[in-house]
Amino acid sequence: MTADHVFTALASPARRELLRLLLQEGPQPAGRLAERFDMSRPSVSEHLKVLRDAGLVAEARKGRERHYHLEAEPLMEIRDWLTPYERFWREKLAGLSSLLDEMEEDDG
Repeated sequence: MTADHVFTALASPARRELLRLLLQEGPQPAGRLAERFDMSRPSVSEHLKVLRDAGLVAEARKGRERHYHLEAEPLMEIRDWLTPYERFWREKLAGLSSLLDEMEEDDG
């Protein structure tokens, strides 16, 4: 999967909520996940399909039910991609903190 697929999947608040539920509550059937949303079950299934296509969830059939669980590897790849930007902002914030400290010393 490409980062573009993952970012597209993460763009939806409903899909981010599905990921949060799977992270916090563990694997669960599609029906139980659908009960948590104010949308039709087919709509939730479509969101799960987007997440599955992006590699963010996997499904396993148990009888007639489809159980979904979180796949964190694509999120790790996004984290790795974001790391240089995090460093950039940390340096900018450290510089701002130093400037504010200097201004405080000048006023004091």
